[in-house]
Amino acid sequence: MTACSNNGYDDGGGSTMQPPSASTLTIDFDFKQLRFSWTAASGAGNYRLLEDPDGASGFTQVGSSLTATSTNIDIAVHFHNWAAARYALDACNSAGCTRSNEVSTTAGMLQAIGYVKASNTEADDSFGQSLALSSDGSTLATGAPGEASDAIAIDGDQTNNLAIGAGAVYVFSSSSESQEAYIKASNTAEFNLFGASFLGPPVALSSDGNTLAVGARGEESAAIGIDGDQGDNSAVDSGAVYVFTRSPGGVWTQQAYIKALNTGDGDFFGEALALSSDGNTLAVGARREDSAATGIDGDGADDTAPLAGAAYVFTRSGGVWSQQAYIKASNTDAGDAFGISVALSSDGNTLAVGARAEDSAAVDIDGDQGDNLAVDAGAAYAFTRDGGGVWTQQAYIKASNTGADDLFGEALALSSDGSTLVVGARNEDSAATGIGGDQADETTLESGAVYVFTRSGSTWLQQAYIKASNTGAEDLFGEALALSSDGNTLAVGAVLEDSNATGINGDQTDNSALEAGAVYVFTRSGSGVWLQQAYVKASNTEEVDLFGEFLALSSDGNILAVGAPGESSADFGIGGDQADNSAPFAGAVYIY
Repeated sequence: MTACSNNGYDDGGGSTMQPPSASTLTIDFDFKQLRFSWTAASGAGNYRLLEDPDGASGFTQVGSSLTATSTNIDIAVHFHNWAAARYALDACNSAGCTRSNEVSTTAGMLQAIGYVKASNTEADDSFGQSLALSSDGSTLATGAPGEASDAIAIDGDQTNNLAIGAGAVYVFSSSSESQEAYIKASNTAEFNLFGASFLGPPVALSSDGNTLAVGARGEESAAIGIDGDQGDNSAVDSGAVYVFTRSPGGVWTQQAYIKALNTGDGDFFGEALALSSDGNTLAVGARREDSAATGIDGDGADDTAPLAGAAYVFTRSGGVWSQQAYIKASNTDAGDAFGISVALSSDGNTLAVGARAEDSAAVDIDGDQGDNLAVDAGAAYAFTRDGGGVWTQQAYIKASNTGADDLFGEALALSSDGSTLVVGARNEDSAATGIGGDQADETTLESGAVYVFTRSGSTWLQQAYIKASNTGAEDLFGEALALSSDGNTLAVGAVLEDSNATGINGDQTDNSALEAGAVYVFTRSGSGVWLQQAYVKASNTEEVDLFGEFLALSSDGNILAVGAPGESSADFGIGGDQADNSAPFAGAVYIY
């Protein structure tokens, strides 16, 4: 107990006021919250909650002084120092303050992690195999490609399994702390994989969360353009995108059914999606599209480059959608998978497209695109849109250590202003750890790497080469990426990482939970220096949960959502029983 005296207070009658007695401080934990309560202290006029965030910086006051005997603090679970943070309380009056006992947060880490399941959990649904957050993190959308109901539209019958592999998307709202909507396609059918992706996110939300785009790569209509015939299933796996809007009161409706203008069998249109902040620009990837065209708005009917891939840009005006651009690589080649990933800046004027199977051996920016000596090395392409809606390619981007089979470009993320681009290469083989390590030591196969590029004017440069703190073979670090609005917080998924740790910054060295998965959080300082801030695991880590296969961050980076489509609990809804493993590959989402 520490008394902080102001040398007493003379009330004019000769008596001296004393500082209050000490309170007893207690702490409890809830979803992303620390909950404090304390006993009333005799003589106290107010209370001051104090925090030492790392056990070394010393105590400073949190918030304003209080007269109540309880308060809550919202936290970013992935940034909180669970092992070292300390809290205390000063009970104060005009004579001084008296310090309470200290409390730590160590015991509450797992309780603060949000655990989200579907409302109709079943085995093999793979809930969490796509994720999107609104800018403030208050709206979450997530897909379950294995969900099998034959319901259509919004909040239909979840209980029947008459359409295997149809897929569903679930929307959750933090305002109600519950599931807000259960969303299906307007033409639900078996194996449409609504909300499913091989890798690129097939769900996207506008900044306010009121526009939702969902891809269904297995949809089979031969329709073209906007709101065509959904019943003509003669174009197998051509793919489609559905746009939904939310009105006040949380009511969702479908606004548009979108197809390419060159719909083709097996194109997988809709496997990757991105939305501008206002929801009025939509980018769609179709990694199996076959045209040999190059650049912008080429001949989409020339299918002589099988699986070359394409990207499409659509715009909305007054609720009406139209295709604005058909985008191909500057070096289109069969099998490149251009469009496997797409990302948009906030204003929609910068587009990044990944081509994980591009074969050039070039390195860095705008190298030789015609040298196909590094099979499946991968590439990324940056495009910009002018005020007249005209798109042009701005840069052809390769890794600084291009290698065959690295799959550079399989995942992408852009900052809000489009000036920071992050590219994942999940199969990169370096044994380096941390930031800026030895890229040439290729002794740890498929460990994975992430590359950060920055733009000044129209010039792109690589800023950082990032590896995990516990690089391991076949961890696939970089398979999933998420970036804060300012580009200064980066989350990276390593879906096959093997540690059995739980929560934040646990033991990375015990590889007894094969393919459990992990997420790594990095931050960038004002000088452009990147540092790893957190090693993130599930609250119920188990083998083959595939934690980290999909990620999303709020605009400020303080809310992190992580999908684990292999998680096996049979529970429903939010905060259920994590230990019931009776529904293999049901899937879960974790909120930090």
